[in-house]
Amino acid sequence: MLDDPERCYQAALSKDARFDGWFFVGVLTTGIYCRPSCPSRTPNRENVRFYPSSASAQKAGLRACRRCRPDATPGSPEWNVRGDVVARAMRLIRDGIVDRDGVKGLAQRLGFSERHLHRLMTAELGAGPLALAQAQRSQTARTLLETSTLSITDIAFASGFSSVRQFNDTIRYVFDDTPSGLRSRAKRIGAQPTTEKSSNGMHSVYLRLPVRRPFQLGSALEFLSARSLTGVESTDGKIYCRSIRLAHGYGIIRLTPSTDFSSGKAVVHLDLQLSDLRDLQMAVDRCRQLLDLDADAAAIFEALHKDPVLGALVTKNPGLRVLGTVDGFELATRAIVGQQVSVLGARTIISRLVLQAGEKLTQADGKVTHLFPTPSALLELASSHPEIFSMPGRRRRALAAVAQAVEAGTIMLDIGVDRMELRQSLEVIPGIGRWTSEYVAMRVLRDPDAFMPTDLGITQAVSRLGITTDSKQLAIISDRWRPWRSYAMAHLWSILADTAATPRAPSAT
Repeated sequence: MLDDPERCYQAALSKDARFDGWFFVGVLTTGIYCRPSCPSRTPNRENVRFYPSSASAQKAGLRACRRCRPDATPGSPEWNVRGDVVARAMRLIRDGIVDRDGVKGLAQRLGFSERHLHRLMTAELGAGPLALAQAQRSQTARTLLETSTLSITDIAFASGFSSVRQFNDTIRYVFDDTPSGLRSRAKRIGAQPTTEKSSNGMHSVYLRLPVRRPFQLGSALEFLSARSLTGVESTDGKIYCRSIRLAHGYGIIRLTPSTDFSSGKAVVHLDLQLSDLRDLQMAVDRCRQLLDLDADAAAIFEALHKDPVLGALVTKNPGLRVLGTVDGFELATRAIVGQQVSVLGARTIISRLVLQAGEKLTQADGKVTHLFPTPSALLELASSHPEIFSMPGRRRRALAAVAQAVEAGTIMLDIGVDRMELRQSLEVIPGIGRWTSEYVAMRVLRDPDAFMPTDLGITQAVSRLGITTDSKQLAIISDRWRPWRSYAMAHLWSILADTAATPRAPSAT
């Protein structure tokens, strides 16, 4: 978009919300920056500049618009589509790595020097890793100021700032207001802050997560419901609740859709309980990844809706998403256990592992009583009670090998990993083949172009559509669905009446 400023300006003139998060509109005459859909009158072209990130707009001396709140837009879908170093860095920054480990930790995680990483990100985004993390901290701080009754000091440190003075200076610089001023303004417009600490000792925060339309949350909840694990997840078809392991503790998330995703501002309501408020940003990003809220639904629709095989499916469900995960190791475990087993069977086996090896929550929430087991806990259980792993020995050994690799740090299962490197590191493990590595890449790494031509659900779906089930021919056909083959699979799975049949691996290799 930024390579064509005139196109950006036309998007701003049309107030097209599809471009929110892709770029930001800087107004030189007022000194503010907005989202493209800002309802204010669009300035003349000569008074407008366009920025790839909120951090680059802030670096140019602009403050966030109070009317459209550009800092609260959906994230750019570009970072999920791309797999280069800058995209991986952006995904890790969103996950809070700079707040936890600093820029040095981010650079080491990616295998680059701090100077080279700063040069790469500044060249493309107009700001370095620290400035991008600071912009994210500012949004977290604003959220806490408006939705909690925490003290200013507590919010400063919970947002990732190293001092109250730095916090105050940043808030004034970014929002042209003081922390207390932002809180007072939120009260005037009717915001209802939550209590900072509930009776069970957990911190409660209520948020509305913006979503790009169209969005099919119903199908997402059905998918999660069919695979919910006893103790970790619960759902009634309308509300999804689960536990989540975080950097400084744990959380319990409760996700509820808004009443109407077809018009107006689409949001997903998030009720969040945290044992440590420093994990707020990490928890929010994990929820966005889980529901694929930043996907460019319009671009996916345009690419697939005219396809002779997928066209009718895409037109019927234009907002279908590819769900992610809140825990990479948990997803890898699900994928390995689910080889050649029905979804119900895999769910039963893994739920048993959760109850035996999962950490019990100090404060349970209804049916959510455990955290998913860590790699070390599963290895200990496999050593002491191998009979609980009711699966073929080859599959049990593959699961143990992945747990050992994750525990040792030789395999990383998070959104910052190089996609091809992860596939290769998984496939060298006996018992893990292309189906498993593709499934992990699709849901852990958010790879939009993963494809599994041998998946039983896919072959059943294409058989119903009357096209070849030969995996080699199907792989050739899928080339025209690039770079959205993960979404093509989601649409193919959607035509199966029995959701419990998909996805399912044909074999472990």
